[in-house]
Amino acid sequence: MSAILYDVTDGIATITINRPEKRNAMSFVVLGEFIEATKRAGTDDAARVVIVTGAGGAFCAGTDLSDLASRPPENRGLRGRADETDRWWPLVTCPKPVIAAVDGAAVGMGAEFTSQCDVRIASTRARFAWNFAHRGLVPDTGAGTWILPRLLGHSRALELLYSGRFVDAQEALAIGYVLKVVEPEKLLDEARSLAVSFLAGSPLSHRLLKDLVYQGESRDFGAHMDAHTGAMKTCFSSDDHREGVASFLERRPAKFTGR
Repeated sequence: MSAILYDVTDGIATITINRPEKRNAMSFVVLGEFIEATKRAGTDDAARVVIVTGAGGAFCAGTDLSDLASRPPENRGLRGRADETDRWWPLVTCPKPVIAAVDGAAVGMGAEFTSQCDVRIASTRARFAWNFAHRGLVPDTGAGTWILPRLLGHSRALELLYSGRFVDAQEALAIGYVLKVVEPEKLLDEARSLAVSFLAGSPLSHRLLKDLVYQGESRDFGAHMDAHTGAMKTCFSSDDHREGVASFLERRPAKFTGR
């Protein structure tokens, strides 16, 4: 069976890490498949929202250390050039809303991937740990040192990075890392319900919103406003804007095309 499953139903793509015998740990081969599945979701016209989850009661236990040991030390952390963001941050560069549905352990690279998602929903048995310092490493995708402090603040993020300790679902909810905690059997239904609520919006708006938010983290205010006004200009001349106005005036659901 494939280690990465890809399915699209009713506009929602679901990417499942399917290596339960290894708690969905990432080998180099599986990581490549995961990156390609995320790229596929980003270009798939049938998919407007993406859910990322794991099989067998775990999200992702991080890097498969037995596979890592088979690589020369100088090649272990490399998956492309530093500027190849789509290989380091595939979920951030995906131009569509991405929801993490986290059941069980999300450790190391698994925790990093949850940070790369736009929204996180956890089951009651979810646990998160950025345990890189326990292995003599720094966060392997760079999300732990860039995105995590922006989500939680520097002090809390550094405490988690320094200690490498586990954060359970209720603590993750209390610190604002996850949006909601539900029973394991309700996790995918809850993620799909959230995804359905996103489907009411314009795909063009979603793509521009995501770019403005993430790129805004590294732009100065003037550059952000230049990008913002450019996005507004794109919106006002788009089919989606015309359809959004027409559907409101005609009191009917919008039929957006993303153009």
